[in-house]
Formats: sequence, structure tokens, C-alpha cells
Amino acid sequence: MMIYWELFISFLQIGLVSFGGGYAAMAPIQAQVVDKHGWLTLAQFTDLITISQMTPGPIALNSATFVGLQVAGIPGAIVATLGNVFPSIVIVSVLAYIYFNYSKVRAIQATLDAVRPTVVALIAVAGVSIFMNAMWNGNAVAIDTLDVTNAFIFIGAFIIIRKLKWDPTVVMLLTGGVGIFLVLIGV
Repeated sequence: MMIYWELFISFLQIGLVSFGGGYAAMAPIQAQVVDKHGWLTLAQFTDLITISQMTPGPIALNSATFVGLQVAGIPGAIVATLGNVFPSIVIVSVLAYIYFNYSKVRAIQATLDAVRPTVVALIAVAGVSIFMNAMWNGNAVAIDTLDVTNAFIFIGAFIIIRKLKWDPTVVMLLTGGVGIFLVLIGV
């Protein structure tokens, strides 16, 4: 019974601090799921984020469902998901009321402006952590420990998305296909 409580409280905390959407939620999810509870390894967390990107829905919600399922089966998935969405329901309801009634108040606008850099920082921390894990597989950062295959896939995907302006979904499918191909040929 304790595991359900831990899942609920952990994802409730994530839901409380996940301002800025899914990418901003990655750092708090990692802190709870990998660092604090050890429910997933960093490699599993990276896979979780990848899976969450390929499935419909917000990253935090998909993560809650996935981790809950891994840790305590279907009841764990339900409890973690409820813990994750509860703060959003309450906070969005209160904020909507405040915003629609007081949106012209300068303090409200100043608060929203001040939160934006924090959201960018949260996204950057999670992005760097995932990047480091993908490129060095949790090893020390050095040229000789670089996963060259992942580096080439990253560079290729980056160029295709930024320069050729391909749809990110197409690029994800393409890189997933490359990954399957590489496994099949034994690379």
C-alpha cells in the first residue's frame, strides 16, 4: 500500500512544479523517478522520455502512467496518473479564474514574465541530461566514450529538422527505423 502513496505523492509533486509543459517536467520527473526513488535507471528514463514523445499526450502524464505501471501494475499507473493531474486541475481552475478576472493587473503580467526564464532553465537541464546519456551512455564524458552511432544520428536528425524543416514526427520514425536497421545488422 505504501508504494501507491509514494507514487501518488511523487507525481503530485511533479504536477505541482511542472510549469511550462512537458519539457519543463522532465527535470522534476528525473529527480523523483531516477534520483530519489530509483524506480528507473537514467537509461530507462531516457527511453521513457522517448516513448512519451512518440505517444499522444503530455510527457508528464505519459511518464506517470508508464512509471506507475512499471512499479505497481495497473493500479500504480492509475494512482500515479491521478497524482500527476490533480494539481493541474486545481491550479488551472484557480489561475483561469484569476486571469480572466485580473489579467490587466500589472503584478499578474510581471509574475508570468518572471516564470518564463525558469521554464527555459528546466527544459535546458533535462535536455542536457538526456543528451549526455544518449551520447555517453552514462559514462564519463570523453572522446573515447562517445557513442559515435548516436552522435551521427543526432547530427543527422538535427540537420534534417533545422535545415530541411522536416516534420519532427517523420524524423523520429526515420531515426527509429535506422535504429532497428542497425540492430538487425549487428551494429
